[in-house]
Amino acid sequence: MERVYLDNAATTKIRPEVLDVMVRAYSEFGNPSSVHREGQHAKKAIEEARDIIAFQLNCDPSEIVFTSGGTESDNWALKCAAGGHVITSKIEHPAVLRSCEMLEKHGVRVTYLPVDKHGFVSPDSLEKALTPDTSLVSIMMANNEIGTIEPIRELCGIAHEHGVLFHTDAVQAVGSVSVDIRNLGVDLLSFSAHKFYGPKGIGGLYLKKGTEISSFLNGGSQEFHMRAGTQNVQGILGMAEALRLAVDEQEESISHISFLRDLLKKTLIEKIPQVLFHGDESSAHPGIVNLYVPGMDGEKTLLLLDVKGFACSGGAACSSKDSSVSHVLTAIGAADEEAKNSLRISMGVFNKVEDIFSFVSAFSSVLNS
Repeated sequence: MERVYLDNAATTKIRPEVLDVMVRAYSEFGNPSSVHREGQHAKKAIEEARDIIAFQLNCDPSEIVFTSGGTESDNWALKCAAGGHVITSKIEHPAVLRSCEMLEKHGVRVTYLPVDKHGFVSPDSLEKALTPDTSLVSIMMANNEIGTIEPIRELCGIAHEHGVLFHTDAVQAVGSVSVDIRNLGVDLLSFSAHKFYGPKGIGGLYLKKGTEISSFLNGGSQEFHMRAGTQNVQGILGMAEALRLAVDEQEESISHISFLRDLLKKTLIEKIPQVLFHGDESSAHPGIVNLYVPGMDGEKTLLLLDVKGFACSGGAACSSKDSSVSHVLTAIGAADEEAKNSLRISMGVFNKVEDIFSFVSAFSSVLNS
């Protein structure tokens, strides 16, 4: 039985072109910090990759620092840029929320902004929450559970009017939707390669020139003295190729994935009229659908779908083994039963129309079993 993968918000399949770049890079055995030819060849390759990534995101190469992924980038931004007061939202990724909890234990005051029923952070609520000792605002760009895309440029502008730094967790956005850093105006931005058909274990943090932030990892002088440790050459080169391909093909990809998303919703409504959808229709990630059918047992449904050959999710992959209710769905007003038993279906470039029809058929069968 050919399996159907519908959990692209958790991670994406690495593209063959990206894998080819990485395989070739594995023959380059030099440490980028070494002065010999092999080391300098690796260093040159890293800087070329940094140039590619910076061009795709519209920033200066010196503003891109490579990390192990989105979680490290979020932790770095929160823990090393925060001061007396931090503002975030109730629907952030656990990498941000757990970092905020740690900050609170060390005396930092954290305000968790509410969201509306679609998952939007109100600009007015941010304006009212800002105080003279606010040091950082961190609001994610695209929500990983319901797909809502926040008005980052507007929110960032409000923070800057008060002289406050702005960070966005753009892990679910980069490579999937247009991300122009200069246009957004943010000071810090997190991204991760495995969300856009690149390798796991590599990501980055955009650090706007002049942003005062300390190093997160101490040791050597790598990454402009900002992030110690021997660079992951193969991962960096793979990420650059993945992002280049994702941005070059973005218009076509968004069109294809959005079509699949709309087809999924339409077919589900026809087959299961009582189905409910979470998130926003007009400003949303093209491939994320979060749904609930009254009376549905989410965990049982996921297991039965898996047996039938479909990989999907009950929410964020990092917390999928946690039986507690979704903090995102709770924040948008869902009752505990709904927040605990909803499913996330996330499509990608490798999915086909047949995947949608076969999923809806299997889903309907599971619900009626």
